[in-house]
Amino acid sequence: MDIREIDDLPKNAANYAPLTPLWFLERAATVHPTRIAMVHGTRSYTWLQTYHRCRRLASALCKHSMGAGSIVAVIAPNIPATYEAHFGIPMSGAVINPVNIRLNASTIAFLLGHSQSSIVIVDQEFFTLAQNSLKIMKEKSQGHFNPPLLVVVADENCDPEALRYALGQGAIEYERFLESGDPDFAWKAPQDEWQSISLGYTSGTTASPKGVVLHHRGAYLMSLSNPLVWGMNEGVVYLWTLPMFHCNGGCFTWALAARCGTNICLRQVTAKGVYSAIIKHGVTHFCAAPVVLNTIVNAPSEDTILPLPHVVHVMTAGAAPPPALLLALSRKGFRVLHTYGLSETYGPSTICTRKPEWDSLLPETQARLNARQGVRSITLERLDVINTKTGEPVPADGKTIGEIVMHGNVVMKGYLKNAKANEEAFADGWFHSEDLGVKHQDGYVEIKDRSKDIIISGGENVSSVEVENSLYFHPAVLEASVVARADERWGESPCAFVTLKPEIDKSDEQRLAEDIIKFCKSRRPAYWVPKSVVFGPLPKTATGKIQKHVLRTKAKQLGPVKLSKL
Repeated sequence: MDIREIDDLPKNAANYAPLTPLWFLERAATVHPTRIAMVHGTRSYTWLQTYHRCRRLASALCKHSMGAGSIVAVIAPNIPATYEAHFGIPMSGAVINPVNIRLNASTIAFLLGHSQSSIVIVDQEFFTLAQNSLKIMKEKSQGHFNPPLLVVVADENCDPEALRYALGQGAIEYERFLESGDPDFAWKAPQDEWQSISLGYTSGTTASPKGVVLHHRGAYLMSLSNPLVWGMNEGVVYLWTLPMFHCNGGCFTWALAARCGTNICLRQVTAKGVYSAIIKHGVTHFCAAPVVLNTIVNAPSEDTILPLPHVVHVMTAGAAPPPALLLALSRKGFRVLHTYGLSETYGPSTICTRKPEWDSLLPETQARLNARQGVRSITLERLDVINTKTGEPVPADGKTIGEIVMHGNVVMKGYLKNAKANEEAFADGWFHSEDLGVKHQDGYVEIKDRSKDIIISGGENVSSVEVENSLYFHPAVLEASVVARADERWGESPCAFVTLKPEIDKSDEQRLAEDIIKFCKSRRPAYWVPKSVVFGPLPKTATGKIQKHVLRTKAKQLGPVKLSKL
């Protein structure tokens, strides 16, 4: 269909440029060349130095024939090299593939093979993991294996023996690799903003990882949306607690350059490390999954520095935060913004926007409102909750459950080499999240469960998230996750996996289980109450998500609950 316009003015080289976040780095280096961009241990780099290092990386990659259509994998924690890779790799025209460092060798072998990564930049601590992955690939190749080039990143905080071993195996040291590049390399922006910038694989909460392909346009938009909705001022001091390999650090890798802020790297996330960084570096913002925030709230006094010297802004996502956790964080001086998103939506695509009128409400009520997933971000065009059978929007009554769906520029290009998954994910013009939720009268959405996590007990749907929220209010509970367990009478009933707080006496688990069940009975309908409680640590992904598929397997191994009485 022809589109009528008031003019016949065309795009030209002066008035149109493909959107890309790469220009943010050039601007930061121009505006604040001497401002500290990166701090890692005793090392620091200015924005000008960071720009030069990223151009060196792009230049060195091009000398090894990387460019459009190439993929470069990065297996590393939150260190400067990982940050630099988010600019240097796409500056060469290639696509960055940040790999989850907690995956095992066989899974990483699959990712490297599926992505056909030509170069692997790997932190020295994870070199043997990468090496073992390549061995698995070679064994499965039937004599047709072409190994990628290995570039190893040295870190003074690690055992030097690991670096010596990697170099002895033929790996190129990262700093030497940068030295081979040109600090004034004339990098080129993408010709098309639809060009891929990143390939990331789903987090491991499902059995079969899928390659999520993101484009420059979406990365640009999310990099501007995040600081705008969060109120990040120029010169923000950001602590890297969220892994950069997870949704490219929620696009904050590029956003920090847009805001000319300072990146504080944290190789290993601990409560003590977070509190220390707040004091030492004046950290103003950080992101963390609820399980990480839980460790910060419940840290022993010797690991904390309270009261906080200033308000610290926290963005949380990755799982629905229990209202009890949000309340505890608020009381310690953290101001929490709850967001929701997926790898497929560049990270945080909905925001639980705080309203001024909430300030007059009871703290418990505020926490409950803030625990919702919220409204669409400013760069997501449409968000809704739809009936899974009819595809029609559910009523905004806070009760009717449907699937959360999204539409817009911050939805992925698609899954790499997976036509069937793309057809399912994009059915009927929506991206289907597979998260089940409700829509409230004020338009805010709230997750009730993943579609596979809903418990059907006696024909009634039970939200595992709601049961978990109740468990978190119990004074002995540090962490909790609820899954379905077979039940001889009800078909299924909730099974609670619980980690107790360190100071709790664990000698009488039977008494504790009974007390927890009694506590839930006082707060929830009878059929929502866990019929069984299992104590111990909870399995998690590298981004802090509790691995419910592992717990479902454990619940299955327990066998059915014997004729529970209700």
